[in-house]
Amino acid sequence: MKKQEKQSIQLPENAFRELKSGEQYEPVMSPRQVYPEVNLWSVSWGIVMAVLFSAAAAYLGLKVGQVFEAAIPIAIIAVGASTTAKRSKALGENVIIQSIGACSGAVVAGAIFTLPAIYILQAKYPDMTASFFKIFLSSALGGIIGILFLIPFRKYFVSDMHGKYPFPEATATTQVLVSGAKGGNQARPLLISGLVGGLYDFAVATFGWWNENFTTRVVGFGQQLADHAKLVFKVNTGAAVLGLGYIIGLKYAFIICMGSVAVWWLIVPGMALLFPDTILNIGGTTVTTAVGAMTPEQIFSTYGKSIGIGGIAMAGIIGIIKSWGIIRSAVGLAAKEMGGKSNGSEEVIRTQRDISFKIIAIGSLAAIAVTFVFFWLGVMHNLLYAIVAILLVALIAFLFTTVAANAIAIVGSNPVSGMTLMTLILTSVVMVAVGLNGAGGMVAALIMGGVVCTALSMAGSFVTDLKIGYWLGTTPKKQETWKFLGTLVSAATVGGVMMLLNDTYGFDPNQTGHLVAPQANAMAAVIEPMMNGAGAPWVLYGIGALIAIILTFCKIPALAFALGMFIPLELNVPILVGGAVNWFVTTRSKNEALNQARGEKGTLIASGFIAGGALMGVVSALLRFGGFNPVSESWLANPLSEICSLVAYVCLILFFIRQTKKTEA
Repeated sequence: MKKQEKQSIQLPENAFRELKSGEQYEPVMSPRQVYPEVNLWSVSWGIVMAVLFSAAAAYLGLKVGQVFEAAIPIAIIAVGASTTAKRSKALGENVIIQSIGACSGAVVAGAIFTLPAIYILQAKYPDMTASFFKIFLSSALGGIIGILFLIPFRKYFVSDMHGKYPFPEATATTQVLVSGAKGGNQARPLLISGLVGGLYDFAVATFGWWNENFTTRVVGFGQQLADHAKLVFKVNTGAAVLGLGYIIGLKYAFIICMGSVAVWWLIVPGMALLFPDTILNIGGTTVTTAVGAMTPEQIFSTYGKSIGIGGIAMAGIIGIIKSWGIIRSAVGLAAKEMGGKSNGSEEVIRTQRDISFKIIAIGSLAAIAVTFVFFWLGVMHNLLYAIVAILLVALIAFLFTTVAANAIAIVGSNPVSGMTLMTLILTSVVMVAVGLNGAGGMVAALIMGGVVCTALSMAGSFVTDLKIGYWLGTTPKKQETWKFLGTLVSAATVGGVMMLLNDTYGFDPNQTGHLVAPQANAMAAVIEPMMNGAGAPWVLYGIGALIAIILTFCKIPALAFALGMFIPLELNVPILVGGAVNWFVTTRSKNEALNQARGEKGTLIASGFIAGGALMGVVSALLRFGGFNPVSESWLANPLSEICSLVAYVCLILFFIRQTKKTEA
C-alpha cells in the first residue's frame, strides 16, 4: 500500500505549461484534503537547516562573492530524513522544512553583500562600529519587509502566470521533493560528495597541505609576464567553488568569466600600456603610484573594479526598466485583492489561503515603524536623517521586490548586488544632501543598504518557496507564517558567523589571508568617496555602464558579465571549470535520458561540494579563532605548494566525473 501511495505521487501533466481556456491546475496534494505540514518535526528540521546553511552560505559568500541557493540540498536532506524515519505523507512537512531552511541563503546574501563593508572601513575610520545587534536587526527587519511586500504578489507570480515563467530552481527543488520515494538513494551521493568536498577544503583551510590557488607566477616566465605585460592567470582550486560553477552551468559561467577576462587580460594590461608613467587619479581614487609600476592586482583593485561596479549598477537599472510592466500588473492585482474583499459565505480553498491582507498591511506598517526607530535611535541619532532614510528604504524595497521575484522566476538568479549598489549610490547622494556624511554617513548608508538588500534577496527566495508550494499543494498561509521564524534564526546565525570570520580572517584587502567579500568591498569603495565629499570615479562607472548597455543591446546578460568584471580572476576561472564539467557530464552520451540522469546526479555532487566545503570552512575558522593554526606560510610561498594544488584539483575533477559516470538512465 505504501509503495503504491509513493508511486502515485507525481506532478500533473500541466504543471509546467500554460493552461488552456477553462483548464485548472490540480496540485499533487488535493486542496480538499488536509495533510501534515507544520509540526515539531518540520519546524525543528527547518531551524537546523537554517542554522547550518546560514553558516555555510556566509562563509562561501564572503570567500567568493556568490551565495549558493540552499533550497535543493535542504530538500534532499529533508526527503532523506523523512524516508529514514519512515514518515508517511511527509511531502507537506518537507516543503515547510525547505521553506524555513531556505531563509538562510536569502538573509545571508542581504547581510554579506553590505555589512562587512563596515569592518573593511574600520581600518581608516576607527569610530565606525558594527555590533551583533546592528547586523541582526538590519538582516531580520529586511527579511521581514521582503516577506510582507511579496505576499500580495503571490497569486500573480505563482498562479496567474502559471506556465509563463520557468522557475528553474523551484522546478528542480519540486522534482526532488516529489521523488521522495527515492529519498535514501538521492541523499547518498550528496552525503558522500559533502564529505569529500568538506575534507578537501578542510585540509587546505586548516592544515595548508597545498595552496588555495594556482597561478602562472609558479614559473619564471609567468612572473615576467605579470611584471612587464601585467598578464596573470589564477584559479582557486577549492571544492566549493567548483561545485558552484557546476550549478551555474556553462552558459552563465562563460559569460561571467568573459567579464573577468575583459578586465584582467584587456583593460589591466591596456592601462599599463597606455599610461606607463602616469599617476592616474580618477574621481575618488587617491593614487601615488604610476600605472606601469603597479601589479596587475593593484591596477584591477584601483580601476578595474570601479568599471565592474558601474556595469552592475546599470544592469540593475536595466532590470527595473524591463520589469516596469510587471510591477504595474502586480501592484494592480494586489490593489484589487486588497479592495475586493470576498463575502463571508465564500470559503477560500486551502491551497489559496494567504495571511489576510489586513494583517499584511498592519505588519508592513509595523515593520517600517520598527525599522524607523532602529535607524533613529540605533544608527543615525537624528530624526530628520531617520525620516529620509526610512522613506528611501521603503520605496526602493517596494519597487525592487517585484524585480527580484521576476528575475528568480525567469532565470533563477537574483541581481540583488547590482540593485543594492544602485541603492547605496542613491542613498549616499540623498543623505549627503540632507547633511549626513563622514564615518556616520557610511555606517548609515550601509545599514540602509543591508535592509534593502535583505528585503530584495528574501523576496526573490520566497517566490521560489511559494511556487514549490503551489505545484505540490501546500497551504500558503503556513509557508508565509513560518518564514518569519526562519528569517529570525538565519539573521542571528549570520550575525554571529560574520563577527567570527572578521575576527579570524578579516575582510580588508590589505590584510594577508583575508576573505575576499567582493560585494562588500565594492560597497565600501562606492560610499567612502561620496560620504567624504571627494566625489566618485564617475568616469570608470560610466565606462562600466556603457559596457552594460552595449551588452544588453547584443542580448548578452549584462549582470553576469559585470559581476565577472568585478570579482577577482581566481574566483571566476573555477566557475568556468565547473560549468565545463557540467557540459561534459551532460553531453558525453548519445542517450539523452542518460545525460539528464548524469546531470541531475552532478547537481547532487556539486551541492555536496558546496555545502561540505563551506561548512568545513566555518569549522576551520572556528579552530583558527581558537588559536589552532598549523599552516606553514613558508610552504605556501613555495611554488611546489601550487603544483600540489593543481594536482589535487585535477583529482577532484576526475572524482566528480567518475561519480556521475556510475549513473544509469
